[in-house]
Amino acid sequence: MKDSQIIIDSRKSSLSLNLKELFSYKDLFLILAYRDYKVRYAQTFLGFTWAFIQPFATLLIFTIVFGKAAKVDTGNVPYPVFAICGMTAWTYFAFVMNQAGSSIIGAQGMVKKIYFPRLIIPISKAMVGLVDFIISFIFLISLLVFYKFIPSSNIIYLPIFIFLAMVSALAVGIWLSALTIRYRDFQHIIPFMVQFGLYATPIAYPAELVISSMPDWVSVLYFLNPMAGVVEGFRWAIIGGAFPSTYSIISFGLTILIFISGLYYFKKVEKVMADIV
Repeated sequence: MKDSQIIIDSRKSSLSLNLKELFSYKDLFLILAYRDYKVRYAQTFLGFTWAFIQPFATLLIFTIVFGKAAKVDTGNVPYPVFAICGMTAWTYFAFVMNQAGSSIIGAQGMVKKIYFPRLIIPISKAMVGLVDFIISFIFLISLLVFYKFIPSSNIIYLPIFIFLAMVSALAVGIWLSALTIRYRDFQHIIPFMVQFGLYATPIAYPAELVISSMPDWVSVLYFLNPMAGVVEGFRWAIIGGAFPSTYSIISFGLTILIFISGLYYFKKVEKVMADIV
């Protein structure tokens, strides 16, 4: 059998991302994802049940605070259904952002000893996050059945917004994983970003509440949050209603920009990653 060869070409363009190399290491990618999945609930008393408890507890708090106390207007949509639609997309994003941000530092032993595309590490976190997403989605379906709420015909567009949620999560996760290596302060900033983003994203309330009560420049600033448009679109695909605000285009465009720029920045840092990790 012919031995595989690794060719290092100094003439290779610095603009090349060489994403094809990731497919050569797909087995390592699957192993890392499976390991993280197994370790996550290892030696816990409730085990996998935590994946159900977390979204349920958050939904309960939102229902009491925003649904009952603040009485957020959700039209003819039961508040728990309204909130869980936003939570399903946000839960995945928050998990990937949190885990991918410190993923390279957590795998520094591997990074220092062997060569492989380092991009596999944050991407594997995105794969593990799909477990939480699926559980939240099952929770969402259960609430739709409980409240006898029929999804809108817009549900055919749901895969688009699921894809955008994944891209958005990866975009921020890749950036943070590269930045955290050089600036360890991000290890402390990331939990704050997750907490702040939970309320700066239209999960517990409709984005229209911000648009109608704030100046235009505030709305533009609000939709600089990549998940603002994604959550609005995700909810629109399930419960219907007015099409997401035109401000959502800002979120969609920014998501693509962050994703592409994150790939290039990660590739730049990857060259010295083993030295500075």
